[in-house]
Amino acid sequence: MQWLQRKGFFTPKLEQLWASEALLSAFDVDRIEPEAMLWQTGYLTIREQVPTPRGPMYSLALPNHEVRTALNEALALAWLPPSCGHQAQAASMRLYQTLAHGDAAALKAHFERLFASIPHDWYRANPIAQYEGYFASVCYSHLASLGVEIIAEDVSHEGQCDLTVKHVGTAWVFEFKVVEGDQGTGEALRQLQAKDYAAKHRGAPGIQRVIEVGVEFSRSKRQIVGWNTRVG
Repeated sequence: MQWLQRKGFFTPKLEQLWASEALLSAFDVDRIEPEAMLWQTGYLTIREQVPTPRGPMYSLALPNHEVRTALNEALALAWLPPSCGHQAQAASMRLYQTLAHGDAAALKAHFERLFASIPHDWYRANPIAQYEGYFASVCYSHLASLGVEIIAEDVSHEGQCDLTVKHVGTAWVFEFKVVEGDQGTGEALRQLQAKDYAAKHRGAPGIQRVIEVGVEFSRSKRQIVGWNTRVG
């Protein structure tokens, strides 16, 4: 996990990975890509082979629910300081209830506490925290470690939202943005509404409620500065 951390691996990519035969057969530890390492160590399996003029391409997937949960639990711990990661694990039961009840305010408070608990010295000492996808990776792996149904880069006819989580009749549809200042802009929710990524979940079997969540992280404050929701 520390190797993936040093690589700055964007953890939501676990749901949408493609690799060539040459990439999968690479063994040079200094040059190997995360896709190849995860496949060679058994965390990923080949879901589909697609012929192309340049040779076959392979769609990679997590083999089962147990591997997805366990791998993301390990990734969430690796992407956070030890004390923060263990606190997040301890709050899992409360987070299950928050998702089940559709409590967007409680979910916001949960992630605010999580990011606020990360010491500034840790950010300075860990390059992983500087890259664009850090905040989204933490949110994805933390939620995926719960074992709930989760779809990264959820595709619709208008494009794709960053993340969809389904739990006990509620579909949470997330869009993440990183902003330079210390104030949210509302752009994340505006994009959700303009593209209507949530449309395909409204009235879908087993879904009674859809909650759109636009989340904005401040690069300078290293905290959530925008959290806008729409239910319906």
